Amino acid sequence: MVVACEQVWREVSNYLEGDIAPELRAAVDEHSRTCPRCRAVLVGTRNVVQIYGDERMVDVPLGFSHRLRRKLEENMPRRRSKAWGWVIGFAAAVALILVMIEVGKPPAARQPLLAELAQPGYNVPPNMMVVVAAKGKTFHVSGCRFIHDKANLRTMTAAEAMREGYVPCVRCLRKYVTEAEAKALEQLEKNDEFAESE
Repeated sequence: MVVACEQVWREVSNYLEGDIAPELRAAVDEHSRTCPRCRAVLVGTRNVVQIYGDERMVDVPLGFSHRLRRKLEENMPRRRSKAWGWVIGFAAAVALILVMIEVGKPPAARQPLLAELAQPGYNVPPNMMVVVAAKGKTFHVSGCRFIHDKANLRTMTAAEAMREGYVPCVRCLRKYVTEAEAKALEQLEKNDEFAESE
């Protein structure tokens, strides 16, 4: 079985997930050995999926998905007639993600946050006892499984941790981050509505 580049591009997701027939997988493997463009698409897509599938990856800035969706809707053509357009669209989306991460960094809070892309906590009880790692950027409740450098932990109140620039762990202190995200997203939507009405 022989496949063309367009067929490889259409099947890239199924190929990476292992959801294609063995004959088609063998044909894609053979084609990608001789076609540097398709090999680059397969390797690049696999890398992006691995990077963004890593649970240690920093969460994207607040409102990022809303801004990305709006930008893509504004810039994507209505009719997608060729597979090459999908590859260009994918590359543009990856480039836009990288630009949005850089542009969407939050402004400095009272104390500069140690984690550049993080959001400060919201209604965190100031006397709550939390732990921080010496070289960490987040504060956690005791026993959180996402604490790094467990050998060098300090205990302090949440108020002290926030004064020093630490931000709440998005896993063990999610409710304090989620409320902040919801309020910030609501503000972004209000700003969008205001901008559209002008």
